[in-house]
Amino acid sequence: MDFSLSEEQEMFRNYVRKSLADFEGTQVARKYLVGDVNALTEAQASLTELGCPSLNIPEQYDGMGLGALDLVPIYEEAGAVLLPGLMLETWSFASPLIQKYGTDQQKQDFLPKIASGEITFSIAWLEPESSYRPAGVQVTAQGGKLNGKKILVPDAAIADYFIVVARSTEGREEAGVSLVIMPASDASIQPQLNIDSTRKVAAVVLNEVAFDQSQLLGEVDQGWSALQEGLLSFNAALSSMIVGSLDRIVTTVTDYANIREQFGQPIGRFQAIKHRIVEMKMDLETARSLAHYANWAYETHAEDRVQAVFSARIFCTDAFNRVAAHSVQIHGGIGFTEELDCHLYVKRARFYENYLGSTEQYYEETAKALGW
Repeated sequence: MDFSLSEEQEMFRNYVRKSLADFEGTQVARKYLVGDVNALTEAQASLTELGCPSLNIPEQYDGMGLGALDLVPIYEEAGAVLLPGLMLETWSFASPLIQKYGTDQQKQDFLPKIASGEITFSIAWLEPESSYRPAGVQVTAQGGKLNGKKILVPDAAIADYFIVVARSTEGREEAGVSLVIMPASDASIQPQLNIDSTRKVAAVVLNEVAFDQSQLLGEVDQGWSALQEGLLSFNAALSSMIVGSLDRIVTTVTDYANIREQFGQPIGRFQAIKHRIVEMKMDLETARSLAHYANWAYETHAEDRVQAVFSARIFCTDAFNRVAAHSVQIHGGIGFTEELDCHLYVKRARFYENYLGSTEQYYEETAKALGW
């Protein structure tokens, strides 16, 4: 079976690539790193003009009615230039969850605005000295009030809404967790340090923040199962984003090995460098195959979609760390400088390694899905 992208999807990739080329590679990420959001706003507007945010939204909500596979070329091109922002969280987490679990009113309120690029969502899940497991959710959503603190919320300062993972019934089990859609303006946002400064993170303090029944996403106390469904869509998309980064690293390293000379010849002629680049290329192609299949499996509701998605997530995040590290080594001393992009990819790889779940947790989920 052929899981490669269709001719139409590849054509759309070219449009996205040309659109992002106007922003000169990683310059949007570099500007965002120092606090300049104008370039990011312009890049997002360019993608919105192409219709990217509306691809996987039903037509009745001003979308194109397409699927996860149609987002793959967009994510790969965005990953190549390390585009910051909340694409993944909005298009491949919030949007699928609202489509599946949202009320008719929530769909009317949010989906058309996502499709038009008017609003973005972030995920408020992790808490201080805690984990992404059910026991780690202790922010309360009781009596119509949200109370507690979330940390490492991605790009909280530019988000319009948060999907807050909160505990509506006391305990430490999966039952009792609910998802609440909350305006970002209702929370106190405190910037935090992050290894990848192209992805800003913040603590979100919730102090008697009022919410009502209309803000619950899905059934009360049943948010954990909805959250796991959202993670399938998110991790399939994340894998594609990483593939884009891997592809750009391999291309850059190969070009560098052909022009950098040592002992009178390009370093790409040395066997050690050749072998290293081949290993990087193998990681890239394996990641690409796994990511494409993961998105296909998710879109078609294949029986093995859980293990397909989580296997792709595990391999892609591991490969990203390996390939980014090899890139620094092949570039030598200059690979450690801020002049080159090597360090940006290393930091993004570290950020994604434990984002919305650790590798250990995803191994457990994959084993469980395989019946081991």
